[in-house]
Amino acid sequence: MENKLTDKQKELIESFGVVQEGMGLSPASARVNALLTIADTTELTFDQIREALELSKSATSNAINNLLMLKRIGYKTKPGDRKRYFYSQLGEWQKSFIESMQGLTVYNDVIKSIIANRTKETKEFNNKLKDFTNFLTYYQEESINLIKNWKK
Repeated sequence: MENKLTDKQKELIESFGVVQEGMGLSPASARVNALLTIADTTELTFDQIREALELSKSATSNAINNLLMLKRIGYKTKPGDRKRYFYSQLGEWQKSFIESMQGLTVYNDVIKSIIANRTKETKEFNNKLKDFTNFLTYYQEESINLIKNWKK
């Protein structure tokens, strides 16, 4: 990386990384995501990421692929340059949040299908599942409305 990280940036990468680990990311993925959020430049190459975090090629590759799959980061290319330039998607939080809320629909539909196919003899449990699906629907709608009304 052209610009060396300051001690404060290293500290922030570690702090933000630990928080993200607590949210389910692997240590390497958490640090890569943190670096892309904290670095002075908004786009970093594979080698810049690997060097800054002192990760192996394999760990860097796995972390980047995981973050791309989770849509936590994106990349772009530049004409005449074969490198990919990775960037944080944190700035696109509204879009990401709405997509994740909409993703609950499939989950909720499967739970509803399970309820429809469960024995009628477990009324208490079935009612708890129905309550859960009703809450998920409510949660989705309210969360999306919250985001849409955020700047109003």
